[in-house]
Order: sequence, then C-alpha cells, then structure tokens
Amino acid sequence: MFPLRDHNPSLRPAFVTWALIATNLALFFATMPWGGNMEELWFSLALYPGMVTHGQMLIGLVSHMFLHAGVAHIVGNMLFLWIFGDNLEEALGHFGFALLYFGAGLAAAAAQIVAEPASMVPMVGASGAIAGVMGGYLLLFPRARVDVLFIFIVFFKVIPVPAWLVLGVWFALQLFNGTSADLVGDGVAYWAHIGGFVTGLALTLPVWARRGATRFWARSGGHPDHPASTYPSRIPTVPRRRK
Repeated sequence: MFPLRDHNPSLRPAFVTWALIATNLALFFATMPWGGNMEELWFSLALYPGMVTHGQMLIGLVSHMFLHAGVAHIVGNMLFLWIFGDNLEEALGHFGFALLYFGAGLAAAAAQIVAEPASMVPMVGASGAIAGVMGGYLLLFPRARVDVLFIFIVFFKVIPVPAWLVLGVWFALQLFNGTSADLVGDGVAYWAHIGGFVTGLALTLPVWARRGATRFWARSGGHPDHPASTYPSRIPTVPRRRK
C-alpha cells in the first residue's frame, strides 16, 4: 500500500514545502558518493545518539533532516511531503508550518535518542519531520481521499481511500515495528517516526480547536472545505489499428 496523491488541492502556493523539497534534493545530490569530500560531510552532519547524549555533534539534531541514504529513501520521503505538506501549510500558514516541521523533526530525533541513547549508527532522513506533517494532516483532514497503489504480486490497482486509513495504518505499523523490531538491525528509526507523528498532531491541535474541534469535523465531515480534485479512473489507452 503506497500513497500516490490526495484529492485535497491547496488554494495557495506552498512555498515552504517546495523549499524543503528543493533543499533535500540539492543536498542529496551534493553528498552522494561521487561528491568526494562531500560524502564526509554527510557523515559529519548525520545524527549520532551516542554523541548527542554526551553533548557532542549537536548540529545533527537539525542537519540529519536534510540527508538521505539512497534514492528510494529520498523519493519516498519527498513524495509523502509533496502529498501532505501543501495542505497543512495552507492551514497553518507558512511560518506555522515551518515551526511544526522542525519541531516534529527535533521531537523525532529526541525519541530515537531516548530509544537508543548509546547508538553510534548515523541517523538521517526527513521522515521524522514528515511524520509530523502526516499527524497534522490526519487531525484536520481525516476523510480526505488519498489514492493508494496496491500491489498484488503481478498486478496493481490504484484505489482512493480516506486519509485516516492510510495514515492510521502507517502509524500502527511504526508502533508495531518500534516495539517488536531490533532497533538497530533493520536500519529504520521507528521511534523517530512515532515521535514526529505524535508531535505534529499535538502542534496542530490549537488550529483544530480554533476551528471548532469536533464541531469542525461535524461541519466538514472530515473533508477539506473546498471541492476535491478529480482524476481519471482509468489510464487512457491508444486503440490499435487493424492490419
């Protein structure tokens, strides 16, 4: 199950979201192995829980959010930020969205440090901050439709499902893996995802409350307060000519 897009158009330019995506992409290409000394910069800017707990390399608390470990890593993260970031930025405003993003990223780092206080495995990636964006989106737009790619061995299908299902399943998987998986062995910082998601949801609570809290859900039905986007249900095909 992999989200591709939502049906929740933003009505104003998402400048912060675009800037974050551009910065992440630029640093990814700059610090790839072909970058020579730039690869060393990647290691020096990663987050090392064991160093932070001793008051060293504190820059990693922020800089790790802009580093990625491979193509699949950055493509997945930037896709999630692209899908969910613009709507939350519109709801919170540019400055409020930036505060949530970096606040969730810092909380994600703190959660992983608590889970692995002595680890010297470098932690990188924007997924903790993006998890915060997902938490805020879930609170404000739980029934916005999200197109999800389902892959069944040899065939696939795109199915629109409510955001609460997509994001709820994602968060449940993080909780399950975070409490049962080897924290170091599988290479995924599950507790960073959990900490970021919960923080993003909490930071969005004041906006949700100002809009009426549960009355906001009752009034909007959990959908955006503007018409949803529509997409073709099928991929058009070119008819074949008869010989």
